[in-house]
Amino acid sequence: MVIRKKFVLLGLLIVVAISFVSFGVIKHLESVNSSPAEKGHKIKFSPRSVPAGTDSKYDMVLTMNEEGKFNLESTVTIKNISKDSWSTIVFYFIPNMFTKSISSRLDQPSAIHFNKVTVNGESSSFELKKDTLNVPLKEKLEKGKEIKVTFNYDFTLPEDGLRFTKSHENYYLAQFYPMVATYRNHKWNKEEYRFKGETYHTAFSDFKVTYNIPEDYTMVSTSEYDEFPSKKNGVFEVKNTKEIFVGLLKKPLIFERNKDKVNIRVIGLSHDDPLYEEISEEASDALHYFQEKIGPYPFKQLDIIVDQMGMEYPGVVTAHSVYNASVSDESLKRIVVHEIAHQWFYGVISNDPYHNAWLDEGFADFATTLYLFSKSNQDIPYKLMYSQIENLKSLPVNLPLDQYGSNSSSYIYGKSNTMLWTLFEKRGGKKEAEKFLKSYYKEYKYKEVDTKEFIRFTTNYFNFKDDKFFKEWLVH
Repeated sequence: MVIRKKFVLLGLLIVVAISFVSFGVIKHLESVNSSPAEKGHKIKFSPRSVPAGTDSKYDMVLTMNEEGKFNLESTVTIKNISKDSWSTIVFYFIPNMFTKSISSRLDQPSAIHFNKVTVNGESSSFELKKDTLNVPLKEKLEKGKEIKVTFNYDFTLPEDGLRFTKSHENYYLAQFYPMVATYRNHKWNKEEYRFKGETYHTAFSDFKVTYNIPEDYTMVSTSEYDEFPSKKNGVFEVKNTKEIFVGLLKKPLIFERNKDKVNIRVIGLSHDDPLYEEISEEASDALHYFQEKIGPYPFKQLDIIVDQMGMEYPGVVTAHSVYNASVSDESLKRIVVHEIAHQWFYGVISNDPYHNAWLDEGFADFATTLYLFSKSNQDIPYKLMYSQIENLKSLPVNLPLDQYGSNSSSYIYGKSNTMLWTLFEKRGGKKEAEKFLKSYYKEYKYKEVDTKEFIRFTTNYFNFKDDKFFKEWLVH
């Protein structure tokens, strides 16, 4: 997600909603045990991943014609790895949120027409309400069994949509396919769509995409083998990935540099702007830092599209505005760093962004500020962080999205970021924070974490005697 403007403007020392902590927490910190560097780990730790319940493989054929109309045939093979049998399968279908019947405010909404839906090759009914797509099964799908569901539909993109959108002559296909929900606690883990925050949660999956696009378009996607200019038809595959993104851009400007065997591409859509080179340098520095201090970036290429609102996708980030609000050049570069940090906290270490948004947004902010503080060699401004807490004492940082008001970002980004920093004020500062992230990454790469597991890991890491430290800011 993006960084709120009111936080990014705090400058080099404060990126998004940097930091909030109560005086009660400050007093409590004095009584919490010392760092692992001082005492060492006493208990052997085994990480626990939150089970996805589903295991999916997608095979897609995507076609775009000269008029900007698309056809997608998506066949997804779904294995039931839960403990229950299923009588229906639930998908997110976010494009439907931008059709005329739901988003009447749009001058040019999306249009969608389903040609067929099949289950194991046989025609099937389906139910579509807002972004929830239910496909009933004639026979229950038992534990350990798999099924193939095929969707074929035509669609256009809305103008002024959210992530899934057309902008001038460029097309951004985010969440454009039926996405299998996770299954847990004996039910499908599917929540109501919200226009603020990420409300979809998917498991790591494998993807194969066959595409055919018009001559004057370049594809920018999750594939690590995109070229410029791109081929007009071809196939790409990615494995063990949260989702895929496809951008189809007309006459983009591309600036490339290689860092640590990763090809970094900054993609602009306007005139040749010196800012693109500055973004390229910042992205290169940040990518190097995150790889060195946290762990390997999972792709051979990183694409940064300087357009649209700040958002992360596997292998791709977009950055230009904060919910359509313009930002300064310096703020834009910090947004880019924040979105790159999401390649680790979301892209590799997964969490449910509806129920535990702080675990990717807070961690991405934390990693961003750690990078900026290390780069500037500045001391951590703990007092400045603490001064921001007075209006943020009432709520924890890990509530579901629907339980916050308009200032959700203050908690999910800012307060969680600061609370993570409090772990290190008296326990080694920046150096110990780097060691913590590296250990966290090592334990949880390609796993899903929830608040309970974060507390378990951190309690073990610091040899806390109990979980009192977390009571001020986490519900558990």
